Amino acid sequence: MTPMHPSRFDLNLVKVFLAIWDTRSLTDAGLRLGLTQPAVSHALRRLREQLSDPLFQRVGNQMEPTETATNLRVPFETALSLLEQTLQGAQVFDPAQSTRGFKIAMTDSGEFFAMPRILALLEAEAPNATLSSVRLDPAETEIALRSGQADLAIGYLPQLEASRCHGRLLLRDRMICLMREGHPARAGDWTTEAFARLAFVDVSRAATGYQMARGLIEEAGLGIVTRARLEHFTIVPEVVLQTNYVAIFPHSIFTRLAGRGGFHARDLPFDLPSYEIKLWAHDSFAADPALGWLGDRIVTALREPA
Repeated sequence: MTPMHPSRFDLNLVKVFLAIWDTRSLTDAGLRLGLTQPAVSHALRRLREQLSDPLFQRVGNQMEPTETATNLRVPFETALSLLEQTLQGAQVFDPAQSTRGFKIAMTDSGEFFAMPRILALLEAEAPNATLSSVRLDPAETEIALRSGQADLAIGYLPQLEASRCHGRLLLRDRMICLMREGHPARAGDWTTEAFARLAFVDVSRAATGYQMARGLIEEAGLGIVTRARLEHFTIVPEVVLQTNYVAIFPHSIFTRLAGRGGFHARDLPFDLPSYEIKLWAHDSFAADPALGWLGDRIVTALREPA
């Protein structure tokens, strides 16, 4: 890599570099930055000329980083983060006047649990702000938070514990067996054998807490049979309410359903670990006053009493 004077370097190219690093694609990097693919290619060409290195080379369908690019990633990310924090720290956030659009990564079940309360607080305190729910693969959450694709994330996301994200505890949840009030299994013996004989409804794109629970149940060899597999979590309560199907279900969301009537919960007839639902943010945006305000308000709205 050829040394160059900092005054000749365009910081916008750093954003292009980091977008290519995250996506491994010129097209996807452009979509993230709001640029055309030719514009991203031009920016990469300028970077290559200024740094005298290919930086990214096509291997199959991906743009793989060179050794120089690998060495530059952390310094570039740190420099951009410091600049953004400095600029954000100089701003004053007024929720009553803000038209900011916020993006929170969460699952179907996260929406069911969190969205009504979050929208209620925005309606009361930031009526001109907007909020979008972002659906992500859990493995993509750190990249999404770092790049700004999502501002915050809510859920059981243990893979973020060792990342540059910080989590704030909202609640400790556990799984129960959800059934309708008049279900034959509501009373009587409640053994692992009786549990395994029930007809279960499952969710294809389930939250990670649910995936953890199902994985442990399968490892235990209980032999439960899934009779119905659904695409979306939010339909599960209606199926349970109108049939003899049951579901392994988060206790936190059962408490939201209990007021509607018609549902019954039984503790699982075996031990499963509880899990922590947290609000996650990336350290790069720690000085953003708007995200600081929203994060504090979400914790206040959703955190379980001690």
